[in-house]
Amino acid sequence: MNVRNCRKCGRVFNYFMGPQLCMACREAMDQKFQEVKNYIREHKGASINEVSEECDVEVSQIHQWLREERLELVEGSGIVLHCETCGAVIMCGRFCGKCKNDLTRGLNAAARRPAPEPAPEKPKSQRDNDRMRFL
Repeated sequence: MNVRNCRKCGRVFNYFMGPQLCMACREAMDQKFQEVKNYIREHKGASINEVSEECDVEVSQIHQWLREERLELVEGSGIVLHCETCGAVIMCGRFCGKCKNDLTRGLNAAARRPAPEPAPEKPKSQRDNDRMRFL
């Protein structure tokens, strides 16, 4: 059992994966995301600061949703995200398309690499069987 404290409220909870939030805080965060999503639909072209103020969500949380590809920037929004590898301008996520492809190719090549051959065993002589050993 993996028990942790919630980063938001401090309560102890059974951690499975993802953000270190208890179920109550996670549900509250999902409701905030839906509120942000609805606000963006109704107010196209709103800035991050405007969305943050109107929806009572921290700017850093909106940036996290952009990095998680749950939100996407529009052309000419004035907000700039950069690829973590090459620095190219991107609309959402952590990597540009080229770097994603390079990363995928590298992982696929590593997965296809054959395992090394096991070393051949030395033939045991009759004399080895007569010796004492520690267990």
